[in-house]
Amino acid sequence: MKRDYLQRAEFLISAAKYSQSPADEGAEIAFAGRSNAGKSSAINVLCNQKNLARTSKTPGRTQLLNFFQLEGDYRLVDLPGYGYAKVPEAQRKKWEVELGRYLAERKSLCGLVLMMDCRHPMTEHDDRLLEFAAYYQRPVHILLTKSDKLKNGPANSTLHQVEKAINGYSLDISVQLFSALKRRGLEQASERIAVLLEDFNPESGSSV
Repeated sequence: MKRDYLQRAEFLISAAKYSQSPADEGAEIAFAGRSNAGKSSAINVLCNQKNLARTSKTPGRTQLLNFFQLEGDYRLVDLPGYGYAKVPEAQRKKWEVELGRYLAERKSLCGLVLMMDCRHPMTEHDDRLLEFAAYYQRPVHILLTKSDKLKNGPANSTLHQVEKAINGYSLDISVQLFSALKRRGLEQASERIAVLLEDFNPESGSSV
């Protein structure tokens, strides 16, 4: 699948609650990660659209489950960021409940794209999400975002450290360096998304 597959993405709906999500059919990839890790920016650059997903320098801006329609029954989902302490406690707990329901119950969820800031990977919150994904056997592709902030040596060192760390998970999991600003790693990320979507078997609830 080429990147023009993603370039036809269109905004579908925002859901404040999991129950407001569109019909649970077809296949969808969810973008997850710590607040301000670059989820919305990654979606925009992968889809070659500047304003498809709303971006902000303020962590915690994405407070909804934002669904984007691709062709056929394929979708992308921008999930609320996690781990931002300045979000009110009541709001944070609400997000966690809705996010947990989505990850546990969504039958069309064929994989997660997990964003980690290349300078601060594998936080406690990232570990928790990976454990959750492993429990429900949701494949994960990690994007080490903002890799342009590091020189090649340190960036590659971080990549190797994360590769070593994820070996402990009984999960279909992969990782790469990524930069939305420099458009680094687009083809690799797009290809992985394509494989997860196209190989998904809705009846078994897994990619084959």
